Amino acid sequence: MSLKPWSHGCRRSRNAPRAAEAGFTLVELLVVLTIISLILGLVGPRVLNYLGESRVKTAKLQIESLGSALDLFYLDAGRYPTTSEGLNALAQKPTTIQAWNGPYLKGGKVPVDPWGNPYQYRSPVERAPYEIVSFGADGREGGTGTAADVSNLER
Repeated sequence: MSLKPWSHGCRRSRNAPRAAEAGFTLVELLVVLTIISLILGLVGPRVLNYLGESRVKTAKLQIESLGSALDLFYLDAGRYPTTSEGLNALAQKPTTIQAWNGPYLKGGKVPVDPWGNPYQYRSPVERAPYEIVSFGADGREGGTGTAADVSNLER
């Protein structure tokens, strides 16, 4: 009885997959990467837009909180801090104030706006006793979108 080498299972048929050929082809990987990049291209700007909007909302909430602290300062001192005293008067007692029951801010520190810039404070102003402004994403006065100024007054 003579045995041929392929009859012992040493050889595979041409239709059987090999272990080395079980991966993905370059074309398949490129198609998947293209689909993922298209999805990110559509979804990415929306996510970034929501992030920008949330920073604007955070600035508005912080300005309201600072306004409440300023009202408490007013009740104790009988006036709002001057522009030169600034918002620091809410955290540290100014030398010109007798009745100060602060700090009026949690943590005793004036927060920065969501973009890492200090809030601008002016008192008095034309239409109100004070104005608190965040210059937005660009850190400069004016702007549109997320770079627009956020204030406690309508501009």
